[in-house]
Amino acid sequence: MSTACAVLFYDTYCRCMEREELIELGKIIKSKRESKGLTQMELAAKSGVDRNYVGMLERGERNPSYLSLLKIAKGLGIPVFKLIKP
Repeated sequence: MSTACAVLFYDTYCRCMEREELIELGKIIKSKRESKGLTQMELAAKSGVDRNYVGMLERGERNPSYLSLLKIAKGLGIPVFKLIKP
């Protein structure tokens, strides 16, 4: 395998792993939201973020900043560490 192919493979592998992590985070956010009986719109309002952003997080389409995670956790009424898988 050439160096260029190895680099491309590694980059693709890393992006795939990152995407899986974001999907897992999204599942956790959605699960916590649903367990609180909140809609995406209600969570967005409580968190001070847009409803579309909540949906993108839940689908693993966005990589949230720490501050965004703090807002989501506050909206859910939980500490931020509960959004991170053990």
